[in-house]
Amino acid sequence: MKRAYCILSATLISSALLVTNGALSADTPLGLPPLIVPVDNEITEAKVALGTKLFEDSRFSSTGEVSCATCHDSDSGFTDSPKVVSEGIHQLTGTRNAPTVINAAYMKLQFWDGREPDLESQSAQPFLNPVEMGLTSHEPILEVVRNDRAYRRMVRRAFSIDPDDVTMDHVQKAIASFERTIISGNSPFDRYRYGGDETAMSEAAIRGLEVFEDDGRCVSCHTISQSFALFTDGKFHNLNVSFDRISEGIGNLTQAYSERREAGTNLNVDVLTEADVSELGRFAVTGEWTDTGAFKTSTLRNIEVTAPYMHDGSQETLEDVVDFYNNGGAVNEGDPINDFQSSGIRPLDLTDQQKLDLVEFMKALTSPEYASSGIAED
Repeated sequence: MKRAYCILSATLISSALLVTNGALSADTPLGLPPLIVPVDNEITEAKVALGTKLFEDSRFSSTGEVSCATCHDSDSGFTDSPKVVSEGIHQLTGTRNAPTVINAAYMKLQFWDGREPDLESQSAQPFLNPVEMGLTSHEPILEVVRNDRAYRRMVRRAFSIDPDDVTMDHVQKAIASFERTIISGNSPFDRYRYGGDETAMSEAAIRGLEVFEDDGRCVSCHTISQSFALFTDGKFHNLNVSFDRISEGIGNLTQAYSERREAGTNLNVDVLTEADVSELGRFAVTGEWTDTGAFKTSTLRNIEVTAPYMHDGSQETLEDVVDFYNNGGAVNEGDPINDFQSSGIRPLDLTDQQKLDLVEFMKALTSPEYASSGIAED
């Protein structure tokens, strides 16, 4: 069933978009569009407060040591940078690099492969994944919420229900409400492009913006509009990242996984516990041959503080990423390209100066509140 949505009104408490020092603000940051929120999950201060506590509670893992915030740390741009792939219970590792929660509220589909349609449904999955939080059911979460005095008060305020009646639907809506407040603009780029401040970006970054929009062709997928920039088209592309791991047996692998999908396999578990299945990307979700090896275009906002990059964390630095694209989707010039690679990915022939400028531009996408996070402090 499709979820109904509404655009937040700046005159309502449900318009609250941003958490600043624990308080909600109705101001949309410069460079971002109005936020669209489900009509059945309006944002309220009480709901966000509950969602924040749930997001940070490590009791919702089988070891009592892992929370949502473990892999989405605000001090690391809501990722677990510099980890290549995320660690869950017992230091078990999955197959995917943790995507940032920042501006995930604008994404039409969640996870690298888009296997969940919204933040509500996404929030329920990590609890049950054996390499993430490792619960066998959601019941332990509900037991804590129903019996913890603080949670009971917060549930009453957020949903006006008896805490004994709380369900995972309430938990998911609260977490999603909190995540919808994690939005970020006001970067040097935003002040330059949308604020009219010609001094907001360095000369190198301004040159880099020109490369981004012209010779680099980056804007084809990392989109910029006249009034806002999400820096993602929300689509799925095969970039040739690590595809060599499965290219030799791709026919057998896709056929085998198609049969598993028909039989009702657990996709959420498969993609984080089986390296070959992970590399199938969007295909594992849709079964469409053209989706083989395709992953969602990530936002570039705050990219400086969320290294490493790509769905598997295989690119260590922004310089590495630029070289990869400059080589037409190859770590080393001349590496083989797979037959499923998106047609827009081809050698760029950028000069060394253009590559340096492009990196400087991406650094200018860091919002002030994250400028001291992660590698941006170096």
